[in-house]
Amino acid sequence: MHVSLFVTCICDTIKPNVAKNTVALLEILGCQVHFPEAQTCCSQPSINSGYVEDSKRSLKSLIAAMEVNDHPVICPAASCAAMIKSYPAILNDEPEWRARAQRLSDRTYELTQFLVHHLDTSILSPKLSGTAVYHPSCSLFRKLGIKDEPLQLLSQVEGLSLLPIPNQETCCGFGGTFSVKMSEISGAMVVEKAAHIQSVSPDFLIGADSSCLMNIGGRLDREQSNIRVMHIADVLMSR
Repeated sequence: MHVSLFVTCICDTIKPNVAKNTVALLEILGCQVHFPEAQTCCSQPSINSGYVEDSKRSLKSLIAAMEVNDHPVICPAASCAAMIKSYPAILNDEPEWRARAQRLSDRTYELTQFLVHHLDTSILSPKLSGTAVYHPSCSLFRKLGIKDEPLQLLSQVEGLSLLPIPNQETCCGFGGTFSVKMSEISGAMVVEKAAHIQSVSPDFLIGADSSCLMNIGGRLDREQSNIRVMHIADVLMSR
């Protein structure tokens, strides 16, 4: 199966190992991974800041870049996948671009969604010994409705036990530009999230959105926590 990777800005600039492990996972599961080199930011930061009209040029550029083929587009970040799926509505007043946006939306998948529903993950055999807290990001389960897929994948990890925490589905406070515009509220939210995680003393914090993991991980680091923060792609490649 041929697929295209939408790498995302955070993977490209901050978390390259997530992108590398995403490619490795897909290749192990029989995919030939393509990387459309003209791809750029999905425009999420500017759109979330209210600059919708100014963002249209950028998102049209991404649509055009991904039209180099018609393969499924795999994204290791739910927030960016959800942004692409909002394109048809944003371009609703431009019929040609709306149709192109809809075609891209229809073939865009968040990583765990694609792994569970389109590939046989039973051959992965990941191993990671210890206890973990799983953080379900807002974009993943609220915007995309993806809730059980990451848990199904983590249940396949030999030696790993998941621990529940209070208010597990509460937002970590990142919210992209929200963490900048409403920094005091965002800071209070991540302090609470970190406290709930540390209350069960896990070895790992695992999630499927690097942005949330970066936010929570930063708080844990400030509190000198030894909890290791891992994207699910990194976990599934653990041996």
